[in-house]
Amino acid sequence: MHAAVATVVSVLAAKDKPVDQDTNIVAGWTAFWIFVALIAAVAVIGWALTRSLRTAQRAKDAGVYGDEPAADPDTDSDSPKDS
Repeated sequence: MHAAVATVVSVLAAKDKPVDQDTNIVAGWTAFWIFVALIAAVAVIGWALTRSLRTAQRAKDAGVYGDEPAADPDTDSDSPKDS
């Protein structure tokens, strides 16, 4: 309800003001650097998430979470042994 009242008030207040086309407001360099910083933040978060998931997978393979430790691919116990 409060948002609706605020919208109506701002529409009524802006109705009487003429729109000046000569003063177009653009984002500018500050917004560009904020955008670049946000891209860098997402990249850092993605890198940290990937690193954390790899660590968790290694721990799971080692049996830290109560699972059976994963068998090494080099030591295949099902293959026949040479006599």
